[in-house]
Formats: sequence, C-alpha cells, structure tokens
Amino acid sequence: MPETYNPNNILAKILRDEIPSARVYEDQHAIAFMDVMPQAPGHTLVIPRDPSRDLLDAKPETLSALVQAAQKVAQGVKKAMNADGITLMQFNGAAAGQTIFHLHFHIIPRFEGTPLKSHAGDMADMRELEDIAARIREAVKKL
Repeated sequence: MPETYNPNNILAKILRDEIPSARVYEDQHAIAFMDVMPQAPGHTLVIPRDPSRDLLDAKPETLSALVQAAQKVAQGVKKAMNADGITLMQFNGAAAGQTIFHLHFHIIPRFEGTPLKSHAGDMADMRELEDIAARIREAVKKL
C-alpha cells in the first residue's frame, strides 16, 4: 500500500513559512534554502511547492520544474562557494536513506581532498547560513 503525503513534514512547514529558513532561490514551482545540518559549507536543499513524497510519486511537470531549479541553484552554489564540483543527492524511501518525506534534492559543493561531514549532529549557526545564502542568492541572480 503506497504511503500518503504528510502535509505536516518539516519541509512543508518551511514552504508555509512556519519554520524559518535561509532561502537562496524561489519561483512558482520550487524553493531552495540552506540545509541546517550541512555536510559542507553551502549545502542547499531544493524542494517543489507541489506536495510529493519522493521522485516516484511526483508529477512529471513537478519533476521538470524541480530539476530546472536544482540546476540553476547548483550553478549558483558552485560559483558562490568557488567549489571544485557539486554533489547532487536525492533519496526515495526509508530503505534508500530518505528521512523527510517531501521530495528534495541536496546540492553540496565539493572541494578536492575534503570529505563530506555527517548529515546528522549539530545544527549550523543561522548567521553563518544567512551569510552563505546571501552569496548564493547573488550568484543565482547573475545567471
């Protein structure tokens, strides 16, 4: 039996501005904001406004718009962070490592010789996240 979308998940609450976030991009289909437990400085999440649990239940038009937003944000993250590369991650189902059941992409800037930090543990300082978000917003605007 397929799971149903829970509108009270943390990402849905961020969409409704019930939980603050350091946003870097938004359009009519998607928003992007800083991950509060970053695996690297500049770790950003991109989520659709459309309620989708994961890639498997999303509407094709939701996926199309989300991938376009993710590409734009990834370009901004790479430029703003002066990264050597970008890791894009997306999980589908608990067995695959998904812990929040609202479709989302992780955009993580990568630097030669620097391993990723764990995604669990301490939350980042919000002032630092806001500073990085401002750099990414500026880079995305220039695309």
